[in-house]
Amino acid sequence: MRFLLTISLALWLMAAQAESVRMLVQNSPLAGSQFYALETFWSAIKIGDALQLIREPDNKHDRNAIRVEWKGHQLGYVPRAQNRAVAAAMDAGDRLSARVSSLSDNKNPWQRLAFEVFVEL
Repeated sequence: MRFLLTISLALWLMAAQAESVRMLVQNSPLAGSQFYALETFWSAIKIGDALQLIREPDNKHDRNAIRVEWKGHQLGYVPRAQNRAVAAAMDAGDRLSARVSSLSDNKNPWQRLAFEVFVEL
């Protein structure tokens, strides 16, 4: 029991000293990539690359729309079925980050790129 308390305290202290702590909140496929720049930059994109999430509250197709960009180039969107919680977090001012979690040569555009969304604590 004492060992577990020591480990817990050590982990808490390390987290307290860290500049920020991230918590994974979502892993999603990229939606709409066939309409945007994914193919153009495919060979340059790497697993772990940072992605920018840009809220589009005035999007005429989806009021919860979140555009996904890589180095300023639109790659697609957070899927509509999975964007409500992320949109609410962004609207509330939560700090979110995203990164590429997997890449595949699959012909299905929904299986080409997946990404993770983190909340910064």
